[in-house]
Amino acid sequence: MKIKEIIAALERFAPLPLQESYDNAGLQCGLTETEVSGALLCLDVTEDVLREAVDLGCNLVVSHHPLLFNALRQVTDANMVQRCVRIAVQNDICIYSAHTNLDNAEDGVNFKMAEKLGLIDVQLLAPHTVALKNGQQLKGGSGILGFLPQGEDSLAFLQRVKQAFGVEALQHNALLERPIESVAICGGAGDFMLDTALRAEADAFLTGEMHYHTWFGHEQEIQIAVLGHYESEQFTREIFRSIIEEAAPMLPVYDTEVITNPINIL
Repeated sequence: MKIKEIIAALERFAPLPLQESYDNAGLQCGLTETEVSGALLCLDVTEDVLREAVDLGCNLVVSHHPLLFNALRQVTDANMVQRCVRIAVQNDICIYSAHTNLDNAEDGVNFKMAEKLGLIDVQLLAPHTVALKNGQQLKGGSGILGFLPQGEDSLAFLQRVKQAFGVEALQHNALLERPIESVAICGGAGDFMLDTALRAEADAFLTGEMHYHTWFGHEQEIQIAVLGHYESEQFTREIFRSIIEEAAPMLPVYDTEVITNPINIL
């Protein structure tokens, strides 16, 4: 099977038109006509991840965060991105990224987070459609809204979040003094969805990052919980794996063993 066939399967699940205007999801570098030898799955492309791909004999790396956000004016050893491009080209490794298109896809990143929390009746929080060149409409959206099977107090909910995502520390605002039943989720840097969660009358809002001043003024209005960017998207690789294994059941597929999260907690 050729690399382009794996990419086609990924894009059927998370079509590129669903990505945000600032994003650079899709093919990052490499030749897609090449026969795929194996796929390595990761959140972030780093030099260690690419060396791991070489050691495993994988010529395809699938990441959530794109390696290339901005155009390169040169390819040297000046920074990590340029060094990664050099390693990939030298070793004939193709890099493909599914980022905000996977965030915005139905059954994408936020749906996976809802699954880990055990939410039911999950739906897009801010659905929208994208018009394609052929006139078809593509459905997607930011964030999700789901419900706990049974309401629970805020401390129990926060403990549920901490356990489900295996985090050492969980940021949250004052404990909500009413049961939590409905939960809005936007993984990654998702605080832009807080107002939408409030309009949806969600009891809790879970995200990966929030700016400091965004926290103010919501005491007893909504339970806010912040996991960390990496922690909120850590299960994205499970989505990649299910797509690739369905398209190519015999293909070797690996999760990276490199912890690419640059943030440490003491």
